Amino acid sequence: MKRIENWVVSKLGGGYVAVPSGKTAEDFSGIIRLNETAKDIFEGLIEGLTDEQIAARLVELYEGIDLQKATAVVASVVEQLKRKGVPIDEA
Repeated sequence: MKRIENWVVSKLGGGYVAVPSGKTAEDFSGIIRLNETAKDIFEGLIEGLTDEQIAARLVELYEGIDLQKATAVVASVVEQLKRKGVPIDEA
């Protein structure tokens, strides 16, 4: 099950944006700017991965980050997205 539905992540300039589509665009106006790490987390949420799975992916993708730090980063980004109004289902 996807944790975030009807979003598209695209590269824009030197960063990334998440843009709502379909029904989500009716409920959420605007876009979300993402850095590369937040983009990876957002894409994991779209795929339906748990926070733990996303953190493990970050450990694989980024040199020098351990699981504890990755877990904290995922939790922080997910909380920021929720505060911005992105509807995220719990896994």
